[in-house]
Amino acid sequence: MKVVKLFQSSLLILAFGAIFAVSAQTENPPTETKTRDRVATTETKTEEKPTQTETNKTQTENADDEKQVVNYYENYLKEYRLGPNDVISVEVFGQCPDYCLTSKTVPPTARLSYPLIREGILVGGKTVEEVAAEIEKKLDEYIIEPKVTVTLEKAMSARYSVMGRVVAPGIRVLDRKVSLFEALTEAGGIAKGGDKKKIAIVYFDAQGNLVRKDVNYVEMERGKIPMIYLNPGDQVFVGDKGFTWSKLFDTLGKVSAVRLLFGSPL
Repeated sequence: MKVVKLFQSSLLILAFGAIFAVSAQTENPPTETKTRDRVATTETKTEEKPTQTETNKTQTENADDEKQVVNYYENYLKEYRLGPNDVISVEVFGQCPDYCLTSKTVPPTARLSYPLIREGILVGGKTVEEVAAEIEKKLDEYIIEPKVTVTLEKAMSARYSVMGRVVAPGIRVLDRKVSLFEALTEAGGIAKGGDKKKIAIVYFDAQGNLVRKDVNYVEMERGKIPMIYLNPGDQVFVGDKGFTWSKLFDTLGKVSAVRLLFGSPL
């Protein structure tokens, strides 16, 4: 009898142990399952982050955009012709401050006084690179292989104007590369009554003749023809329905607002 009771007791203990084990598994899932859940969650979060390739691509695109902007302005400055009121600096490598100029304003004569060069340096109508080359040539008599850098600090001599049917007509400084679209925007846009089909740019050619260039601004706005960029001395005119170019040139001959700009060779 004792053996039977002992056997029955053992069975009861095993039964309660099995029930307890099942209950424990239900309440507390295995560590392995939790680990898998964490791994799955981590993998999901990782997929949301940009890959190194995508990051590099974005950085490359940003660098390309920056390069385009820099080239946009550098190209303008390289082509820029100096004139009165421009501010430049001249640096001669290893020879400062004796032969260097800092923030020098170009006088009305467009000629700068310079050490060792009695007649000075004529900078009018020249690029900064041309001025640097001329200074190097003249300093070569006194300095062994001079290295000269000329920097344009402020572009003040080049001008353009926007006249006619615009909100704020007037003369402005061409201190950067300015498109026709920007010029009209800075003039407040085309005023009421202005005709987009009667826009022209007037300028002097190399022989000193007044030339008119008609602009198809409607097509330009639609992107069907290239944007036009202004040159020093350009005058943009916006006409209206009753406007005629003969009337404009007659007015220019009498008033000559052109001479207030870059200077007429006539």
